[in-house]
Amino acid sequence: MKAPKVLAFVMAGGEGSRLRPFTETLPKPALPFAGGLRIIDFVLSNLYNSSIRAVYVLVQYRPQCLLDHVAEYWACTGNDPDEFVTPVLPQAEPFAGTAHAVYRSLHLVEKHKPDVVAVFAADHVYRMDVRQMVRFHLERDAEASVAAVPVPVERASAFGIICADHEQRIRAFQEKPREPTPMPGNARLTYASMGNYLFDPAALRQVLGEAAERGEHDFGQHVLPRIIHAHRVYAYDLGENLVPGTKPYEERAYWRDVGSVESYVAAHRDVLGATPRFQLNNREWPIFFGNGGPGAAPRRSAHTRNSILGPGSVADRASVRNSVLQREVHLEPGARIENCILMDGVTVQRGARLRRVVVGGGNTIAAGVCIGYDPCADRERYVVTPSGTVLVPPRTLRGARLAAADAAGLQAGA
Repeated sequence: MKAPKVLAFVMAGGEGSRLRPFTETLPKPALPFAGGLRIIDFVLSNLYNSSIRAVYVLVQYRPQCLLDHVAEYWACTGNDPDEFVTPVLPQAEPFAGTAHAVYRSLHLVEKHKPDVVAVFAADHVYRMDVRQMVRFHLERDAEASVAAVPVPVERASAFGIICADHEQRIRAFQEKPREPTPMPGNARLTYASMGNYLFDPAALRQVLGEAAERGEHDFGQHVLPRIIHAHRVYAYDLGENLVPGTKPYEERAYWRDVGSVESYVAAHRDVLGATPRFQLNNREWPIFFGNGGPGAAPRRSAHTRNSILGPGSVADRASVRNSVLQREVHLEPGARIENCILMDGVTVQRGARLRRVVVGGGNTIAAGVCIGYDPCADRERYVVTPSGTVLVPPRTLRGARLAAADAAGLQAGA
């Protein structure tokens, strides 16, 4: 039997306001993750590993970094017209939302004539064999399917919740409910929407046309809650998705929406250690990164423990514990880094100490500086999250308020 033809739209236009200050210079899908990766590499790798190679990446907010990343690492060079990863920018007017972006791209659906249209988010950390969801979708003759991840009912207030019957057909949506509807057969769990959808092309054209007439622009907020009443819409359980190479100690159906600084930091913790919740180094289902290879595994040395060093990063006789160094990070002798994330191009000079700090790209932390040890001093200079993580903004955002701190020891890179 011939495999169904799938056309994918990856929604990469998000601003990521809850990830500021780091998303003031980069869109959320372009943020570095776990050394050599960018967040968008998770969805692109899942599609590639699932043999879905016809992919349009819809970009909008600060798009240049994503345009460069896709062109350098993901653009296909073969002759197959059905294998490509191509960015799409808004033309006459900005995209007003996810549904509006796909509505404005329906001519691409007409061009390729797929059997199934996938609309997937670009800002989540997870593994998924999308072919299994496509099979689920077609077996039920669904007009739309929504990927759903089981979450404990006590955490439901953080998500958009799906109410499905015993046949997995969606009957309602609940937005961050206090008392969620449990998933069928398990009163302790409920279904959270992953923001990943499959559509029958004809149904997609119809519902997006109707949404445009009503001035509605978002899939999760507008389109899907309406179409469940007149169309066959099903929930696909990520817990049933079997990805090869998954280790017994990994969290089943691991999925994180890294939409805030706290969740971004927490997801980095999940990939560290000898038995992480999410094992990056899965050679049977790799997450590809910048140089075309699989994502980085933790690097160990006499001075490095439970940490990841990205491409080009060097820890020269420095102490690194439970931390992630993204690309081209340089630690000079005597530097001490603990429970930190250092973004691209950061330099930490001799004797500086950082604990529970996220340092934006391009900064130089001067010799002897301490951040994360004195809460009162940290709050005078930086933003500190409720859990105590100190945020040092990217170099390009350093303004007059930080100039005094620079003079005291934290200097912008040359």
